[in-house]
Amino acid sequence: MVVQTELADDEIDRIFHALAATTRRDILRRTIEREQSVSMLARDYDMSFAAVQKHVAVLEAAGLVVKRAEGRERLVRADPTMIARARALLDRFESLWRSRVDRLDALLAEEATTLPTATPPPAAGTTPPPDPGIPRPTTEGE
Repeated sequence: MVVQTELADDEIDRIFHALAATTRRDILRRTIEREQSVSMLARDYDMSFAAVQKHVAVLEAAGLVVKRAEGRERLVRADPTMIARARALLDRFESLWRSRVDRLDALLAEEATTLPTATPPPAAGTTPPPDPGIPRPTTEGE
C-alpha cells in the first residue's frame, strides 16, 4: 500500500481550518484515544448536539476523522493516515524554518568574524593616540 504524503492546497486549508477551533482539537484528541459516538462527544460540551455534529463534520471534511454508522449511532474515530500526512506537512515547515535560522546564524557568525575589532577607550587621564585615518590639525610652525 502506498501512502500519499503530499497534501493539496485545499486539503491543507481544510486541515488548518479544522484545527483552528479548540473544540475540534479536543474532539480529535478524544477520537485518537478511542472511537466515540457523536452523542458521547456531545455530552462533554456546553453546546447543542447539532453544534457538535457540525464540528465533527468539519473534522470529517478535513479527513482527520472518519464517521461510520452502527445502528442508530454515528461513531467517530481519528484517521491516523491523514494525521500522519498533516504531521509530515508540519515537519516540512519546521525543517524549512530551522534551515533558515541555521543560515541566518551562519551569516551572523561570519559577519562577526569579519568586523574590525573595536579599540578599547583610553585610560582616564591619558591622551588617546591619533587615529591614522583622520588628518591631524597642524599648528603654525610645523
